[in-house]
Amino acid sequence: MISNEDLIEIFKNYQDPELGIDVWTLGLIYNVKIEEEQVKILLTFTSPLCPYGPQMVGDLKQQIEAKGARMVEIEVTFEPPWQPSEELRAMLGV
Repeated sequence: MISNEDLIEIFKNYQDPELGIDVWTLGLIYNVKIEEEQVKILLTFTSPLCPYGPQMVGDLKQQIEAKGARMVEIEVTFEPPWQPSEELRAMLGV
């Protein structure tokens, strides 16, 4: 059975293709729910026009399934809109 720790490991090792920072550190993962072998994820992108969005969703789904989840549901939301933290702004130099 997949664990919350397994998911966090996946998120920390998956880098946003544009920014080169992992999706966990970026704060793109809003919610994770595990029910037996089913995983539901609520996430966002840095921009609603993110050209890599579909690729990110597909890659994450594939990696989560490879860790043992039988069903993976990834919902994309823009509410609330993504805002980088002060620490992240410093990392990005903005």
